[in-house]
Amino acid sequence: MAADEPLNPPLKALGDSLEAEINERKTKKHPVDQVPSAPRTLLLSVQHVLAFYAGAVVVPLVVAGGLKLDPTTTVHLINADLFTCGLATLIQSIGFWRIGVRLPIIQGVTTMAISPMIAIGLAVNQEGGVGVLPTIYGAVIVAGLFTFFAAPIFAKLIRFFPPLVIGIVLTTMGTTLLGVSAADVIGRVDEQVPPMPITLRSLAYGLGTLAIIVLIQRFFKGFMGTLAVLAGLVIGTGVAVALGDASFSEVGKSSWVAVTTPFYFGWPQFSLTACISMIVVMLLTMVETTGDVFATGEIVGKRIGKKEITAALRADGLSTTLGGILNSFPYTCFAQNIGLVRLTKVHSRWVVACAGGIMIILGVIPKAGAIVASIPAPVLGGASMALFANLTLVGIQTLSRVDLSDTRNGIILTSSIALAMLVSFKPAIADAFPAWARIFFASGVTLGSITAILLNLLFFHVGPRAKGEDVALGATGKRRSLRAVNKMSEEEFVNTFSRLFNGVTWPLQAAAEMRPFQDVGELKEALQDAVMVAGKDAQDQLIAAYPDVTAMLTASESEAKAISQDVGSLALGQLTEEQKAQLHTLESSYHEKFNLPLVALLSRMDSVDEIIKDGLHRLENSPRHERVVALGQVVEVANDRLEIMMADANPIRSAWSRKFEQLD
Repeated sequence: MAADEPLNPPLKALGDSLEAEINERKTKKHPVDQVPSAPRTLLLSVQHVLAFYAGAVVVPLVVAGGLKLDPTTTVHLINADLFTCGLATLIQSIGFWRIGVRLPIIQGVTTMAISPMIAIGLAVNQEGGVGVLPTIYGAVIVAGLFTFFAAPIFAKLIRFFPPLVIGIVLTTMGTTLLGVSAADVIGRVDEQVPPMPITLRSLAYGLGTLAIIVLIQRFFKGFMGTLAVLAGLVIGTGVAVALGDASFSEVGKSSWVAVTTPFYFGWPQFSLTACISMIVVMLLTMVETTGDVFATGEIVGKRIGKKEITAALRADGLSTTLGGILNSFPYTCFAQNIGLVRLTKVHSRWVVACAGGIMIILGVIPKAGAIVASIPAPVLGGASMALFANLTLVGIQTLSRVDLSDTRNGIILTSSIALAMLVSFKPAIADAFPAWARIFFASGVTLGSITAILLNLLFFHVGPRAKGEDVALGATGKRRSLRAVNKMSEEEFVNTFSRLFNGVTWPLQAAAEMRPFQDVGELKEALQDAVMVAGKDAQDQLIAAYPDVTAMLTASESEAKAISQDVGSLALGQLTEEQKAQLHTLESSYHEKFNLPLVALLSRMDSVDEIIKDGLHRLENSPRHERVVALGQVVEVANDRLEIMMADANPIRSAWSRKFEQLD
């Protein structure tokens, strides 16, 4: 078939079929946008609220305990939290303008903010109390505005938060918060009874609640497993009430309806150190949100790009700002509800939006908040122990992916953990510093986080040594600096970068001869030149080493891993039988004309339809022209893989991967 001839009848039919299918899809809603029947929507939304509820209310409860707030204030914080959670969920799931990712995502208060908020309050007044709340809310508002306006440039900021920094923060945060849980367990059984020393009874409530949670997680799977914490709180509180160690007296005193008003506890007050502390928290939650959005996109079959991430982060920023105004806290996506979307296979964002509406209703019923506020401290301590220990586990899992054989990483980890634990074990150290600096030393999380961020900058982003040593991850799993790459033998160079070209080694051998490289850009250019100047037979051999697009898109999950490392990041959704037939027709025609596999960098494509259209367009090329196009795609795939290998490259994909693994 000549280059200027029209497409043959099967291909013309394929093109017409594709165009008709695209037009049909324009009128058919994606499952994310479909609205189930009213009874089904209500039932599914209640399920989301139940899965979310315990994780949401534990934050105001722990903060209230840490700041020694009275029961009435605690009830108000719980209701303000639920009310704003509902608003935040509507903003994220329904969206408007360029705000909100429009996916089935529940928004909730991030547990990362607990320790810093308590530290901010106690730095203002060591006795705590309602008077410290305006300073906390001032920091929350500033952090929310920062998140909103930083959203479009977050891709440039995220490189300063590699897995090492995130792992340190999560680990110190979890271990520090376990101290709060322990204080609840060994404290008083209930605020309504006289103080009592540590007793077997209070320990029984805390450890019994923890045991209930563990047993439910052991013997129940699926949705019931997500309710383990809620069940532990309900059963533990029920036993305490039956034994006379808990009281719902505050429920009777609470009104049926009340709406939280802006700045209920006074106009916000702004402290520079408090604002910086909260901004650090929001930077970390931005990484968490990025991972959650990628995971949700994978589950519902929606392509996620910079536009979607920016919209999601803007929603976080706006919701956090509203939280500071409406007497609540910073907001982020709730991973447990993403797991529920995966479990139920109900992808409609309107189900989640309905759950947001239910939360708003609960947020204006003080009696609901009063019931939660009546949970005995030891029961709450047992439940929060499970939550915070899990947070520590996530931190350890994140650190397990870090190359700790690199001395720089080891120094950053040990120094940050040491300072964080120093402050956690001896909080009186903060008293030795001026009032303006006390916030940095009042919390192990704050000091450990700032230490990790600054040391990461010092070792990896400042000075000639940091700039000249872009680290790559070789096939052996060892990290190699660019300086070390320049000194490698040819054999070691080929082994380090062997996965770039699907096992074909001659481009690597040619690139090795072009060393030394001054930067990664020169390494990329050497690889590109090696491919493009090679002989025809070598080029054909290289292209033939790659799988067809059809094989990659129609493979099962286990087959995909064997075919290519790039398949897992496609998130293109499920193929229809008609699309599979179209792909096979395209592949057959491409082979007939060019006698080569159809190679394409799929991570740059937004849909299967776009891939098919691109293939049809390439069929119009001459064989010589198409060889150049195919080689260009091979080079693009190699560049994409090289970026994955670099230490600071593509952290958004790394964040997605970490969060998606947590849903398993």
